[in-house]
Amino acid sequence: MNPIPESALAAEARARVLIDAQLEVAGWLVQDTKQLNLSAGTGVARREAIMATGHGRADYLLYIDKRVVGVIEAKPVGTPLSGVEWQSAMYATGLPADVRLSATTKDGRLPFVFEASGSETHFTNGFDPEPRARRLFSFPRPETLARVLRDSEEDEQSPTWRGKVRHLPSLNVEPLRPAQITAVRAIEQSLAGQRFDRSLVQMATGAGKTYTAVTECYRLLRYGGFRRVLFLVDRNNLADQTMAEFRAYRAPDDGRLFTEVYAVDKLTSAGLLGSSQVVISTIQRVFKALKNEDVTGDDDPTLDDFVPDAPVTVAYNPKLPPETFDLVIVDEAHRSIYGVWRGVLEYFDAHIVGLTATPGKQTFAFFQQNLVSEYTYPQSVADRVNVDFDIYRIRTEISEQGAAIEAGTIVPRVDRRTRVQRLEALDEALEYTDKQLDRAVTATDQIRTVLETFRDRLFTEIFPGRNTVPKTLIFAKDDAHAEEIVTQVRQVFGKGNDFAAKITYNARDPKAQLQAFRTSPSLRVAVTVDMIATGTDVKPLECVFFMRDVRSAQYFEQMKGRGARTIDPATFQSVTPDATEKTRFVLVDAIGVTEHDFVEPPLNRDKGISLEKLLGKAATYTLTEAETATLASRLAALELQLTSPERDELDTVAGQPVRTIVRALVDAVDPDHQRTALPGLVEGPPEWKDALQHLLDTAVEPLAANPDLRNRILELRRAHDRVIDEVNADTLIDAYGVVDTDRARSVIESWRAYLAEHRDEITAIQLMDARRSLPTRHLAFADIAELADRISRPPRNWTPDLLWAAYATIDRAHVRRSAHHTLTDLVSLLRFTTGLDAELVPYADVVHQRYTAWLAQQEQAGTRFTTDQRWWLDRMVEVIAVSAGISPVDLDEAPFTERGGVDGALRDLGDKAADYVDQLNEELTA
Repeated sequence: MNPIPESALAAEARARVLIDAQLEVAGWLVQDTKQLNLSAGTGVARREAIMATGHGRADYLLYIDKRVVGVIEAKPVGTPLSGVEWQSAMYATGLPADVRLSATTKDGRLPFVFEASGSETHFTNGFDPEPRARRLFSFPRPETLARVLRDSEEDEQSPTWRGKVRHLPSLNVEPLRPAQITAVRAIEQSLAGQRFDRSLVQMATGAGKTYTAVTECYRLLRYGGFRRVLFLVDRNNLADQTMAEFRAYRAPDDGRLFTEVYAVDKLTSAGLLGSSQVVISTIQRVFKALKNEDVTGDDDPTLDDFVPDAPVTVAYNPKLPPETFDLVIVDEAHRSIYGVWRGVLEYFDAHIVGLTATPGKQTFAFFQQNLVSEYTYPQSVADRVNVDFDIYRIRTEISEQGAAIEAGTIVPRVDRRTRVQRLEALDEALEYTDKQLDRAVTATDQIRTVLETFRDRLFTEIFPGRNTVPKTLIFAKDDAHAEEIVTQVRQVFGKGNDFAAKITYNARDPKAQLQAFRTSPSLRVAVTVDMIATGTDVKPLECVFFMRDVRSAQYFEQMKGRGARTIDPATFQSVTPDATEKTRFVLVDAIGVTEHDFVEPPLNRDKGISLEKLLGKAATYTLTEAETATLASRLAALELQLTSPERDELDTVAGQPVRTIVRALVDAVDPDHQRTALPGLVEGPPEWKDALQHLLDTAVEPLAANPDLRNRILELRRAHDRVIDEVNADTLIDAYGVVDTDRARSVIESWRAYLAEHRDEITAIQLMDARRSLPTRHLAFADIAELADRISRPPRNWTPDLLWAAYATIDRAHVRRSAHHTLTDLVSLLRFTTGLDAELVPYADVVHQRYTAWLAQQEQAGTRFTTDQRWWLDRMVEVIAVSAGISPVDLDEAPFTERGGVDGALRDLGDKAADYVDQLNEELTA
């Protein structure tokens, strides 16, 4: 070997001084060989240890509990450490025979191998699968390596989490949405592969990022060998919301709550509790803890909003060593976390998982482009996770141009700190731009004009036909601006304090106000600055109102996402009584924020085209890209309005879930999907246009090839929608009763034609025809309900009442009138129409007539019923009259349960109870 220059030796000696200090602060006792005392502590670092012949001299040997477990190769500051791994590997396998007797080895070598220069530390853990060097902030504590050794004794095959994650049990998918399933599996695949030490998950706002993360935390703590997780949120108030998610999570394996199994805590001035397995915090609070500064548990926007001018410098803290956390989850944190706060994240020897709806360039760069799962906002709309949105723009002169105030004008001046107002005359003319609006100058009429326009257009253009102000969130520029907006909202709408409130960190009890905004029918408008901008759910929200500009695409998407959540109709109607379903929300833009290039358009891009026309163009494969997106939006909105039976029926007609069709339409117009599906093509040339059209046509195929599906979609649309004409005033011409014979005759002819046309597909019609040859068969109520459902759909809209009235109009002599008709009267209508009966008689009347005749027959045969027996028989007949039949199971329902159900029937009717049920069905039903 060539001799090492003296300058290099000096540099290495300086590096060892730094390494000694790093080892000592991490809890190691650094000793020379002559002063070696392995009993002095758990961890001893022995300098200058002579190795076996041919293996040189190791800079440091590491001892845990008197056994050699590791080696450190020291190099001068600035030395590329990957280039000296051969040297440390040589030491790890070159123990002298006497030292080997007291060594812990893995596959013949020391398990813990370090390369260090004083400014950089690399570590290879031999217990990892396919051991690979990774960079550490500093050396792990002796207790940490001792724990790894204990784990290796308990699980020789996979002692570290990097091995355990390769053998996780199958994911229980039942409580998860498809996007969440994909995300969890992608994270675990990335952890197992270890190609990167960080993974990025993009999930649309409202898609359940936090629940996904909680699910992952449970699996990794329970099965993956992870000991502690740091969960970073954007703001401290979101820590409470995250804590609630952990407390509500129920383990799929044993049913216990997460917090019954693992300790979940917020990072406070008490520091890190030793029992904590999940720690929730903001990055700012972690930084203060690393600096041993007090961390308040209360909301402190000055702390959580603080962004330093330059990247922070982090120093080693023995109370929070780098190995404190195995996993760091960053849940929709501000983008600066990957810039100026990057040092805090990289301090910990942990895999980092980022969860975001809107990754920017800096985020992608930090995660080394390792996007493991992607779920976009349009995809979430297709999956009924979120609703689509519309944009409503309000423009005023002052908003866009500013204004001027002449010298000498008396104006109010407000002290920003005390909010004390005084009147002063301007010494000189004041001109202000739109950028100074609501910061240096508050133009009260500008705010009033915007709000009055919103009020006047709310029920005609924004939410036509409604009369209750939708839940509205207004974003203001600062607290003073928010204060002025709240005052103006109450004045413009002529409402009291409970109608509008300011919900900011400076407001009184903002958390209680936020909860009231979620649930109170009276609190309709909330004004905020940042507190509700990210991560906070207000599901009934229908208007997101921008009275401040936003320059960040990520922040805008998070603010927009406050209105995106779906909500079940019952809960929605409890806070907004004149609404039915939440199918969209509206971005009201009074500042121009939606005109930035980063704002993606809604799916509903062509409001002027009808659903019927869109489906017609789908049938002929002539939809444009914008029309395809619009069709996806309309179908997604319709699906939110449908009842479960309607949705199931539509899926049956489609031959697949309609949600799948909508998702295919969304993917076809997604630029990222287009680039993936059309590799090698560049947007613009004819080849691209042809390929794109083919992609759109393929997505439209399930609709184009299924006219029944298109027609049923339109029927359901008409059934759930109505047009409100508020334009035309009406004038009474006359009012009188009219018998429209022509219309009645038309209804009857259409009814007969319908029965003939659908004779082979509707069970009720088939069974009625079969009565001639199989008189013992009768209709079930389900058959009647199926027929009633079919004829009630547009364009027929038939009911038993309407059909009965039509027959009464054209054939009065053969029709017995009734004030109201039930579904079972369809049996009478079928029998009369098909010629089985000469007179149209209400079904209940027929049943009672036949019951009277049956009783007479029984009496003639010598059977007399007691009062108790008649009670049972009479009520059986009432059930038959409204249900077209009865079964023994019905005897355990009301009204029979009043007298004991089936047991009571057997008691009073004896062993003939079942016979009587059969006889009444046979004698009384059609």
